[in-house]
Amino acid sequence: MGNHWVWGLHLVFLSMFLVATKYTSCLGAQNSTRSCHERERLALLQFKDSVKDDFKMLSSWVGTDCCSWKGVICDAATRSVVRLQLRGNYAYERDYFLEGDKVNAYLGELRNLKHLDLSGNNFQGSRIPKFIGSFKQLSYLNLSNAYFNGIIPHHIGNLSNLKVLDLGSFELYYSSNDEPWLITSNDMAWVSGLSSLEHLDLSRVYLSQANNVDMVFYMIPSLTYLSLRDCKLSNSNLGLHLNSSKILPNIEHLDLSSNHFKGQLPHFFQNFTSLTFLDLSRYNLSLAWNSVNLLNMIPSLSELHLSVCGLHNAPFSPTSLNFSAHSNIQYLDLSGNSIGGRFPSELVNITSLKVLDLSSNSLNSSIPVMPNLLKLDVSFNKFEHIELVGIWRQCHLKELSLSYNYFGGEMIGPSSNTSECSHYALEVLEADESELNGSIPESVGKLNNLRVLSLSTNSFTGSIPKALERLRSLEALGLSDNKLTGPVPTFLGNLTKLDLSHNQFNGSIPESLGRLTGLAHLGLQSNQLTGPIPVSLWQLTKLIELDVSENSLEGVVMEAHFANLSMLLSLDTSANHKLIFNVSHEWIPPFQLRYVQFSSCKILNGFPHWLQNQRMLKELVLSNASLYGLLPTWLQNMSMLNYLDLSHNKLIGSLINLPVSKYTWFLCLQDNLFNGSIPRSMCRRTSLEILDVSSNRLSGNIPDCVGNLQAMRMLILSSNGLSGVLPSSLGNINSSLRWLKLNDNNFNGQIPQDLGKLRYLQVLDLGNNEFSGNIPKWIGKKLSELRILRLHKNNFTGGLNLSHNHLSGSIPDSIGNMKALNSLDFSDNQLSGTIPPSMAALNFLSSINLSHNNLSGRIPTGKQLQTLIDPSIYAGNRDLCGAPLQNNCSKPEINPPATRSKNKYNGPRKVWFYLDITCGFATGFWGIIGVLAFKKQWRRKLFMIAEVIMDKVYVAVAVKISKIKRGREA
Repeated sequence: MGNHWVWGLHLVFLSMFLVATKYTSCLGAQNSTRSCHERERLALLQFKDSVKDDFKMLSSWVGTDCCSWKGVICDAATRSVVRLQLRGNYAYERDYFLEGDKVNAYLGELRNLKHLDLSGNNFQGSRIPKFIGSFKQLSYLNLSNAYFNGIIPHHIGNLSNLKVLDLGSFELYYSSNDEPWLITSNDMAWVSGLSSLEHLDLSRVYLSQANNVDMVFYMIPSLTYLSLRDCKLSNSNLGLHLNSSKILPNIEHLDLSSNHFKGQLPHFFQNFTSLTFLDLSRYNLSLAWNSVNLLNMIPSLSELHLSVCGLHNAPFSPTSLNFSAHSNIQYLDLSGNSIGGRFPSELVNITSLKVLDLSSNSLNSSIPVMPNLLKLDVSFNKFEHIELVGIWRQCHLKELSLSYNYFGGEMIGPSSNTSECSHYALEVLEADESELNGSIPESVGKLNNLRVLSLSTNSFTGSIPKALERLRSLEALGLSDNKLTGPVPTFLGNLTKLDLSHNQFNGSIPESLGRLTGLAHLGLQSNQLTGPIPVSLWQLTKLIELDVSENSLEGVVMEAHFANLSMLLSLDTSANHKLIFNVSHEWIPPFQLRYVQFSSCKILNGFPHWLQNQRMLKELVLSNASLYGLLPTWLQNMSMLNYLDLSHNKLIGSLINLPVSKYTWFLCLQDNLFNGSIPRSMCRRTSLEILDVSSNRLSGNIPDCVGNLQAMRMLILSSNGLSGVLPSSLGNINSSLRWLKLNDNNFNGQIPQDLGKLRYLQVLDLGNNEFSGNIPKWIGKKLSELRILRLHKNNFTGGLNLSHNHLSGSIPDSIGNMKALNSLDFSDNQLSGTIPPSMAALNFLSSINLSHNNLSGRIPTGKQLQTLIDPSIYAGNRDLCGAPLQNNCSKPEINPPATRSKNKYNGPRKVWFYLDITCGFATGFWGIIGVLAFKKQWRRKLFMIAEVIMDKVYVAVAVKISKIKRGREA
């Protein structure tokens, strides 16, 4: 009997061993004496060769046993590849992905594949490969967010064992010429073959033209998760005509948000008897609520999203939803519906409710206590008093978001009233940008469970209250953009994120910050901090982001300081003019930075060689950093760099060693000593949006391939020695170019007519060159968005016609400096004041027209003006007098008339413009500084803005917009 028991125990252990070793991962296979199949190994190597692997995701793919490679998992018995896990990721902190123009067909050799994940990579708008349909054993397929394009191959319908299919996208992706990459389908009948499918995500797959969309609901009996978010579906695709009797009841999660549905909810919802999650956001429900009670139709529902559903237009009240009778609802999202006035008190009766999102509405009344509620979001509303929210009455609430309201007062603490809470459960409190002022109340210290406190972008004054020392659970403290003063506090608990930026803190950075061993994000920028960066700060081994820019820090930073910062991704020490970086050429940092900003610091030993090891670098700002010498050749290899600013240094040589990265969109080399020509290789940087190489020593022509830079928005080549005629290909940048600054060079010839194609151009500066010929008349007709035109110090001939605009203000006296002007037309505007006497000195003037304005006073006399005797040239100015008009100037002074009342919609804005001419130039020379406003209906005519200020402001705005566009979170 005992022997039987022993043998039985042996059999149990043997069974457990066999189950545990059925599959072996890449680690377990290393000790195996059997290699993977050679056919599959070669197929994987073919795939590796077909993609660009900047992030070394496939660096382990060497040797004979592919089962030991990262991301490759084999069956223990057969040694066949059964799982290929190559998920990429694009995020601020940790990004990595593969890039290729297609999925290599050799992957079709992995015939036993059960799991394939290529999500988060970049396949550059290629088609989903048809050969995927041959993986008969496949149970998991994830191609989401992988930049695919085109029609879903119906071959995927052959995958009868598939349980998970994800083809969704978080956002819309675009090609280099701004064409959207869209996964589409013209017929969804292929889903009928997916008999085992449980999870289907088609988010952002465009199905508006697809037939048989209803099969998704009829033909997959095992389906429990379905997302059709933003598929451009409408009622005609799916809405009212679905056969309710065919609806499969097993779906638990259904997302139909961001489609084009409207009107009454279809009755097929009542068949979703297992549904627990429903998202109908951006469904126009404004007419639906009188005829249907959604929650009664789906009693199993626990999470409901109705964001941006037009409920403010509906005969809607929470009573009509019968919320109180629905005991299962735990999560309710009514955000973005512009629900105004009082808080929907009926919601208080939903005792099951745990999470309530009422953000982006127009609420302004008191919020009642909801004892079972755990999370409340009332951000982006119209509350005017923080007491209405009842921070100190919501005793059981764990998360409260109040940001973007209009509190406009102090953050008052709890009263001594016994009705206030004896204990607070609050863990997250957000009240950013809510017009709060005064001191941060000491009573915040009563929120002893607080993990996150964010009060940024308000007007808080004084110091950080010492009561925060009691918040032992505090992990994130955000107080940026206030008016806080005093030293940086030393009692900041167990923080992982601290943002005190854009305040008025002074003194030194305390050594005690080094005791925050979990700190990952530290923002101290834009304060008044002094002294060295404390040694303890360099001991924060988990630090990911450090920003101490725009202070008055000093001292020498050496390589030893960085020894422990292996996780650092972002480092910004800009605008600390006494801070010195002194590291050796041989130093190899322990980190892989994404963002580096050392502008207006002093870098010793020339261009920092350690950067060549930062292969993940995206943003590099070394402006005004005492750099000198040639650009290193290895700079060309920084393939991930998208933002490079080396301006205001003493760098020399040609531009040939600039990074060759198709991601680079910002390149600023202003104010250096670069020479030679603009290399034709610059034209291959097709992602460039802003290029500034002004104030260098460049020479030669603008390469004619410049028209290839289709993404360019600002092209600044000012203050060089460039010459020749402008290439007509500049006109090819007609969909993006806003700024074109070529001033202070040696360009000659006429302005090419192709520049008239630049229909979005706002600034055109061709001043101080050698252009000749007439000012093109098409400037006013074709460049309808033009705001600033500068043509001074050239050899232009002809006249100046600004008639039929909405110019206002007075004619500047400096117009008399335009000695060679032979024609002037300011007619049909709204100019006021007197005609400047300096115009009498315009001896070459052969025609003038100032009619139909609001000019007043005496017409000046002069040698040439006396020959212009047609009174019509001054007509429509009732208070003008003197020859050649009949009105004599008998009165000693005529006051200028009152300004016309402005039309609310089309009225002019007062504009000051300035004319700047240097005397002594050749006949026919004239110039203008300032904008020439040509379009009749412009409401603003901007003529002159100080050049340096304008450039800086515009670049800053352009950069900010582009960064937002890319989704980078600072």
